[in-house]
Amino acid sequence: MNKKLYLPILLTLIVAIVAGCKKMGALSSENFTVNPNPLEVVAGKVNATITGVFPEKYFNKKVTVTVTPYLVYESGETAGTPYVYQGEKVTGNDQTISYKLGGTITMPVSFNYIPEMKKSELYLAFTVQGKKKSYELPRVKVADGVIATSELANADKVKPAIAADAFQRIINETRDADIMFLIQQANIRANQLKSEEMVALNNDINATKDNPKQELKGIEISSYASPDGGYDLNYKLAGNREKNTMEYLNKQLKKSEITTDVTGKFTAQDWEGLKTLVSKSNIQDKDLILRVLSMYSDPAQREQELKNMSKTFEVLAEEILPQLRYSRITASIDLIGKSDEEITKLASSTPDSLTVEELLYAATLTEDKGKQLEIYVKATELYPNDFRGYNNAGMVCYETGKYSEAAAWFSKAEKVNANAAQVQMNQGLIALKENDQTKAAQCFGNAASLDETKEATGVLYLKQGEYQKAVKAFGDVKSNNAALAQILVKDYAKAQKTLDGVTSPDATTYYLKAIVAARTNNGNAVASNLRKSIEMDASMKTAAANDLEFANYDLTGIAE
Repeated sequence: MNKKLYLPILLTLIVAIVAGCKKMGALSSENFTVNPNPLEVVAGKVNATITGVFPEKYFNKKVTVTVTPYLVYESGETAGTPYVYQGEKVTGNDQTISYKLGGTITMPVSFNYIPEMKKSELYLAFTVQGKKKSYELPRVKVADGVIATSELANADKVKPAIAADAFQRIINETRDADIMFLIQQANIRANQLKSEEMVALNNDINATKDNPKQELKGIEISSYASPDGGYDLNYKLAGNREKNTMEYLNKQLKKSEITTDVTGKFTAQDWEGLKTLVSKSNIQDKDLILRVLSMYSDPAQREQELKNMSKTFEVLAEEILPQLRYSRITASIDLIGKSDEEITKLASSTPDSLTVEELLYAATLTEDKGKQLEIYVKATELYPNDFRGYNNAGMVCYETGKYSEAAAWFSKAEKVNANAAQVQMNQGLIALKENDQTKAAQCFGNAASLDETKEATGVLYLKQGEYQKAVKAFGDVKSNNAALAQILVKDYAKAQKTLDGVTSPDATTYYLKAIVAARTNNGNAVASNLRKSIEMDASMKTAAANDLEFANYDLTGIAE
């Protein structure tokens, strides 16, 4: 062989052999970009996309490289999904990287978030595998930390739904009696004043005089004439019946020394009353009578058409019309229930003397959660078929952080009344705490009529990463959770307004205010709000120190 030709070929083979055997060098963070950076928690996961570049004349033709993302934190690390890339002379189905040209890779990564990841770093690990041996390249850090602001969504702060009592201290009742009149007469007959109805009405009216639990609010007299006999006659007749009844009643009230408003009105021809009585009767020609009454609006023509049905009219005159000649006396009486002091005392001493409404109302008269729970538990014992006692006992447990006990009470309430909106709402809260988002969504949908469901649904959307939906669900609710949703959609002005409107601001309220301040470059507000937050909850000091929301601010003296 020509020596001049042989030498270059030999050199090429040597270079190729050396290149095939040479270990691949370390990569740099400059070879990779991460979006987003810093990382962010959405719906309980840390998701990102890593884009990398293998440089020219770098990737060994005969090896595979496994790239594994690691989220590294103080107490350990979590591995993500590994990706495998192969050289040009490797037989396989992985992405091939050119030795001469290099190549670009894209790696979606996802980690289930745990609080330790808040202060963390994203690394890439590289394992190179040749035919006979493998080796590790140095890890490369590609991102710093995780923004976990969305994790501030807190179902614990959602107010459970109370199944309200129907207690009314004052209940208005009406008592009435009728004085019947003979045809074309307006004088009150003695036997009418001795009827059972009238005796009972007079007793009820007189009883209000000396009973502090009853108050006579007024009496109304409504007098009527039957529609037969012509309008003018009936107008005068009904008016006189009202006048005579009014005189009798005022005389009785004066005699009993009772003062109240007495009003009167009369109806000259009671056509509506006739329709009602006929429709309820068994008169043979009932349908025909009702048809006549609906066909003719003129009172005189109506009367004439009825009289034309002579036999039918005789039945009307005998059975129906006499019932339309009367004065009705209606007394309005307020029944005054037990005072708050009485109810509170009885709830402690003899709760069985209270109605279920009074007992449930008693629990609302104290701010002591222990006493509230005691009352609601007693309600379940005395009224076991009423779901409200169970539901409200669960509500108190939930509000005091006893979630397992709350769940047990809500389950009992569901057994009594599974369709109650309050029960569905509260079962949804338990499901949300247990991260059963499917059940939570179903329960909240079943309880959509309740105002409390707005915030509960908003928190569910926050947990799902549906921030715009969360904002819409919260509406005008002024709460930490509502403000968090507004922060996550970058509506900082509205978030600030919401936080300013929180009725009882807590450590989280001021922490969120500090985040708003950080995102709007207000260093003084960052410091002042963090101080208030830490004063209310010392754990916020560590939270702030590890929070990338405040990475650009000096927290010396605040969150050290």
